[in-house]
Amino acid sequence: MREGGGGGEGGRRRRRREGGWMVAPRGTGEGGEEEDGDPAAGPGLRFFTWEEIGQRNGGGPPPQERWLVIERKVYDISHFYRRHPGGARLLESHAGQDATDAFVAFHVDKVLVSKYLKSLQIGELAPDQPSIEPTKNKMLVKDFRELRATVEKMGLLKPNQLFFFLHLAHILLLDTAAWLILFYFGTSLVPFIVSLVVLTISQVQASWLQHDLGHLSVFRKTKWNHLLHKFVMCHLLGASAKWWTLLHSQHHAKPNCFQKDPDIDMHPFLFTLGKKLSVELGIKKKKYMPYNHQHKYFFITLPPLLIPTYFQCHTFYIAYTKRYWVDLAWMLTFYIRFFFTYGALLEIKSLLAYFFIFRMLESSWFVWVSQMNHIPMDIYYDKNLDWASTQLQATCNVEQSLFNDWFTGHLNFQIEHHLFPTMPRHNYWKVAPLVKSLCAKHGIEYQCKPLLTAFADIVHSLKNSGELWLDAYLHK
Repeated sequence: MREGGGGGEGGRRRRRREGGWMVAPRGTGEGGEEEDGDPAAGPGLRFFTWEEIGQRNGGGPPPQERWLVIERKVYDISHFYRRHPGGARLLESHAGQDATDAFVAFHVDKVLVSKYLKSLQIGELAPDQPSIEPTKNKMLVKDFRELRATVEKMGLLKPNQLFFFLHLAHILLLDTAAWLILFYFGTSLVPFIVSLVVLTISQVQASWLQHDLGHLSVFRKTKWNHLLHKFVMCHLLGASAKWWTLLHSQHHAKPNCFQKDPDIDMHPFLFTLGKKLSVELGIKKKKYMPYNHQHKYFFITLPPLLIPTYFQCHTFYIAYTKRYWVDLAWMLTFYIRFFFTYGALLEIKSLLAYFFIFRMLESSWFVWVSQMNHIPMDIYYDKNLDWASTQLQATCNVEQSLFNDWFTGHLNFQIEHHLFPTMPRHNYWKVAPLVKSLCAKHGIEYQCKPLLTAFADIVHSLKNSGELWLDAYLHK
């Protein structure tokens, strides 16, 4: 426990409270004399150590307090975290930790958000406590924050709205063309297949655009990002925008951190992921699937089935249980539009086949692109590293080319995207050299590989994890 400053006769009077020291209200000193006081400290200000904050991580017996730190200020989120607009799990993942860089990375209007934080503040770090947690790389944190300031000065967080308008236009043209192909050329095999391919391209490109909108990187004003996000995600894709934000924000906060990143929730029930987790699973003699064959059954499970089975059901389940009624209404417009327009051209069996085939094609494209940057990387429990280290250990890049940029929605720049999640994607290539320099200075590997190599690494990683699990399962 730490006191909040100097003492002495006629100085500050303090009384100890549970979980820190509190400065007594300013007013009179001993003998009734007036004290000047420090206006910045304010009445009832408490000071804490990193050790105290680390204990308030939501674990242990009740009351399960949850505190976090933003710019040296300590906030009690024990009751607020479930009402957090970005989801409870996102905020809970930083309980007991410093969330300064995550807060800066996710919030566009920091002044507005800071107003809501005032009621949650319970104190500050004690004066003798470092601003950076002991578990984090102090110099890397300092250099990354300087890089962040440079990025803002260079205007790299400002969107080029013409870029996104043209992207949306090509999505809508492809979406329309898919229907017109069947309308003009009939529903025989060749037009059927061509229409499927065109609609799949439109859907995947729409998913990259909704990703931009979900990250608030298309418009400067948040409300316009949210509005167009609902149109693209709910109407064009048939999924809940809030559902996506809920899950994807968690992924960005703690990528590849088991039990904190929902993108790796498939461990251990479908796949075993990461070297350490696979060995741990084998030692515990857990076997939910034949993991030593997971690199084989991956091809017929996750890529073709993620969207038409799990995502299709989960987005409706979350939207309904969390009462996202606006999202549900928007989502219904997708199905009304699809079955009305295509139902006029196709018989019921062909219509259902068309729907599930394009969903499977869309799913395959999405999974290979989204997993190539993460599955081959380090996967383990949260080690409470600094923001830059957390993102760099969990992500890798794919070489730049016009095709790769378009095919992946610029997610070939996954490292830059994770470090600066609100940065418009057309600026990733501009900040990449600065990120490479930061990595070189601190001896951190900046991984960048060809597209096909990145795809192959998914399979190699699954094969290696399965073999590690089998060895531990049989021999340890």
